Amino acid sequence: MMVTFVSECEKKALNRTRRVLDAFANRIGSRTWQTVITEEGLQAVKKLLRKTATKNTAVACHWIRSRSRSELQWIVGNQDKFNVQGIVPVNYTDGELIMDLLPIKIDSIYANTKKQPLDQHLFAVGYLAFEIINRLMDDKNLARAAFIAGCLHDLGKIDPCFQNWLSDEVKKKILPEISEEGMHIQKPVKFSFENHPRHNEISYLLYQLLDDESHKETNKFIKEAAKHVVYWHHAKPFRNSKKEFSNLDVVYQKLKANIGDSKGFQMLTDTVQPVICSINALADNYFSDDILTIEGILKRANMERIEELDKQQFPQYKRYSEKDKINDYRKFIIENAKTDLCRAAVISADRQVSSINADSLIRLIEERSLDELLDDALLKDGNLSAHIQDCLNAFEHSFPNSERNQQQSLTARRLKDVEGVAVLNGPAGCGKTKIALEWALNSRVKKILWICPRVQVCEGLYREFTDSASDYHLAACIEINTGEFKTLYQNGREVQTPDDQEFSGDIVITTIDQILNTITTHRKVTGLVQYMNAHVVFDEYHEYITMPAFNLLFAELVACKQLQENRANTLLVSATPNYHFVENLLNVHRDDIIGIQSFNPSQYQITFQAFAEKNQDDSNPLYQPQPENTIVISNTATTAQLSFIKNQKTENEVLFHAKYKKADKQIIFDSVFDAFKRNGSRKYDVLRSSPVVQASLNITCQHMVTEFTHAENWLQRFGRLDRFGENSDVNQFIVAIPDSLAIGGKQTSRCARFLNSMSCLQSAKAWNEFLQNRLDGQPVTINQLYEYYEQFYQDEACIRAIEEDLIKALKESVHKIKNKLIDPISIPIKKAPQESGVKIKKHSLRGDNRFVQMAVCEVEDLDRFQFSSDYAYDPEELDANLTYVVEPILGFGDSQQNLLAFMAKKHHNVMGSKKVYNDNILLNEARSPEKPIYLSYTPSDLQKVGGESQRHSHAIYYAIGKRQVIGAIAITQLQLTEEN
Repeated sequence: MMVTFVSECEKKALNRTRRVLDAFANRIGSRTWQTVITEEGLQAVKKLLRKTATKNTAVACHWIRSRSRSELQWIVGNQDKFNVQGIVPVNYTDGELIMDLLPIKIDSIYANTKKQPLDQHLFAVGYLAFEIINRLMDDKNLARAAFIAGCLHDLGKIDPCFQNWLSDEVKKKILPEISEEGMHIQKPVKFSFENHPRHNEISYLLYQLLDDESHKETNKFIKEAAKHVVYWHHAKPFRNSKKEFSNLDVVYQKLKANIGDSKGFQMLTDTVQPVICSINALADNYFSDDILTIEGILKRANMERIEELDKQQFPQYKRYSEKDKINDYRKFIIENAKTDLCRAAVISADRQVSSINADSLIRLIEERSLDELLDDALLKDGNLSAHIQDCLNAFEHSFPNSERNQQQSLTARRLKDVEGVAVLNGPAGCGKTKIALEWALNSRVKKILWICPRVQVCEGLYREFTDSASDYHLAACIEINTGEFKTLYQNGREVQTPDDQEFSGDIVITTIDQILNTITTHRKVTGLVQYMNAHVVFDEYHEYITMPAFNLLFAELVACKQLQENRANTLLVSATPNYHFVENLLNVHRDDIIGIQSFNPSQYQITFQAFAEKNQDDSNPLYQPQPENTIVISNTATTAQLSFIKNQKTENEVLFHAKYKKADKQIIFDSVFDAFKRNGSRKYDVLRSSPVVQASLNITCQHMVTEFTHAENWLQRFGRLDRFGENSDVNQFIVAIPDSLAIGGKQTSRCARFLNSMSCLQSAKAWNEFLQNRLDGQPVTINQLYEYYEQFYQDEACIRAIEEDLIKALKESVHKIKNKLIDPISIPIKKAPQESGVKIKKHSLRGDNRFVQMAVCEVEDLDRFQFSSDYAYDPEELDANLTYVVEPILGFGDSQQNLLAFMAKKHHNVMGSKKVYNDNILLNEARSPEKPIYLSYTPSDLQKVGGESQRHSHAIYYAIGKRQVIGAIAITQLQLTEEN
């Protein structure tokens, strides 16, 4: 039928009705519309008009029966504006009319099995996403991008295949809860996302085809951010690599084939307009002032763009590329941070809206009370402030009117006054933890996320906050959440954290890996909203600077908080801030780096001692016997192990590194902390360690030896030497430098190659030269040393070396992100892994590790050992597992050293299992503790394949010394001869 609409609306009602009528008919006058429409379409128009009707609304609809006769169909709104025939003066046109045929009914288009109308679901998600951004920060463009993305994210659910499947689902008596992965077609037979696009892919396609690029009200950033979120609000479906959707043309062709040729696709795109129109009508009715609407959507798909779809790629999940200037990386960081936030807001809003039934959704929209759903997404006030105040009062009670307390309080106030992200620069032992707590108290803290670079740092903090004898003991709920530990502590009770209560503590101590999951995975993405709501402390953040991928992703997390400006509530804590990194990559102004002087008056004698790396005797400072109360820190675990073996007969020593099985690592960590903490047991005289103890661990000694390293590591290790200023004698700090580096700075030594692999060799050489030129052989104080450190970052020659290393590290980060950080993928239930227990990620930023098993080797000295009949752990005790880096397992690319290939040849005969003909199968299976890679075999097991002559020459064993476990080590490193 052909109809004419006449509007006699006034005030705001005029614009509201125009949006509805413009979507369905052609305007033929300032207040008149005309079109050809079906009965269903006409009812849709009437319903949309009634949704926005007010006392100023007046619209009449006339059915044009013939050239000379029309018939009033209905009037919406104020009927007094028309007579009984609906007649008023109307405008007219002599131009040719283009009539749209829109056989559309959107009332029965649902978003999910709860029968939420799609238009209402989309508006609610868009509104909540908009409000989440608004409550987190003041960024109108980002908030508008979140609104548009939320209103369009499920537009692809108009797909007839989805609606038909949904119709069958809602007829079932028992409906499953909507999962975090969202609602997607799940048919047991004759359906696969190998051959059909998901609704987020269809939504992205429709946005591309219907986006009016000439529309000026929506800027480029808003559109690009919204499109990114529309596509990435769900993880990609798991597909065969040969059938992976490579571009938008694949989505278009698959969709068109599944819904019945081009005509069916045209019908689908025609449905977009009334859905958008309904969303705008809901927005008009919901908002009283600044109205949010979806603008710039074409009535018809742009057919020219269809021809170019094969050139249209999907948006990258993370966009980074190698650059030669630090500022160029900053652009990527900010762009990724904004899309992180927009995506998190939309997904959080989507999950909140999807959790309620349709009636509740309708009520919340009608009552304009959607904000009720935000309560679960945002933080509530608790008692953390009171608990922190009690802790600080205890310090004041123990040390009344002390200068230390006063200076710490002054520093906390200065940090609170920083408008944005602040940096606390304090020497070791100055009380940075106390200052951070007071900073949080001053800024109305509700929750603290205390983010650390390593598990050992988390453990140290957790002990301080929960130990009743500690100065920092807090009555708040303290939570540790790492890959190894998930524990809640409150009121003297410690319990395992339930799965649904992770990150529920008042203070959550966690590793950066857990927080990075919010921006690198889909499952944890909503945690970014909690991160933005909380006070955040990045402890010992300098460790990320040389860690590939972590430096850029850490900068991304910081950039998210920087967008909050004076609401950032974020503190970066380190004794070694690395001014160049902070100012140039993180974009933190030098004035926002707040320092505090050390209260430690002790004197330190620094000695640089060259040595020949090949020597493992007393000429090597790292292997020399040491006096009581000494810590020796090597750059690698292997050096620490070998020096421990050499001295285990004569020294009362303890060895600590990361190459232990889980149970041994915890026992040794406890022993180290108990022996070397303040007023510790002194059970051991010497600690020999890899770098795992150098940061944040609250231990101390009176004599230290460190291997040559860069400035940050150097000073962090220095911070464990007489940490509490209790030694009246001059403390000795020995820096062991390979002679090749000491003489000419050559890069041929093992130490140089190691530092170069860590992207810190040039800055390490610059620091060594800079410091030696300023020390005159006289003892120095901590404050003098940190003055040198600050001057180091002002020296032009040193800055060139620092920047060279940083650019190298950032380039390696881009390479790792592109190769290790895979796009989030949703695995179908039928393909889900069946193994129980923990499983290593297939792609990990931290490192490529696998579960391993190894035989035990009892080591008595550097030239005496014997092989045991035991393995490192009982295969039935999966919690006692052990992991190892893949690279040495594969022999560093040398087939003669490849332990995986050796296992593939021998293991089935040793263990009586089925032979595996593909090494990669073994490597993949070893991501689960049930199927570890065997790096060595016991003598009895080797007898099954020809005796001990079959032992691999590069086998790795779990060494046990005379007094303690030594850990995993290759027999080639020991340079031993077997004892018979």
